[in-house]
Amino acid sequence: MKNGATLATSIRTRRKKIGLTQMQLAELAQVSERTVRSMETQRGNPSLVSVLAVLSVLGLKLSLSWVD
Repeated sequence: MKNGATLATSIRTRRKKIGLTQMQLAELAQVSERTVRSMETQRGNPSLVSVLAVLSVLGLKLSLSWVD
C-alpha cells in the first residue's frame, strides 16, 4: 500500500467483502468502532497496534518498503 488512502480503501473494501459491520470488526479486533471508522475515513491517528489488529482480523498484512 502506498498511502493512507490505499490503506483506508483496503480496510473498507475487505470489511464489506467479508460481510462485517464496522462494529463487528471493532469487536473482533478489540478496538473501538470509532477507531475503525477513523481508519476508513483517514481521520484521527490510530496506533500501529490498532491498525495491525484490524488488518489481522481482515486477513490483510502491512508491508513496508524503502523510498529513495
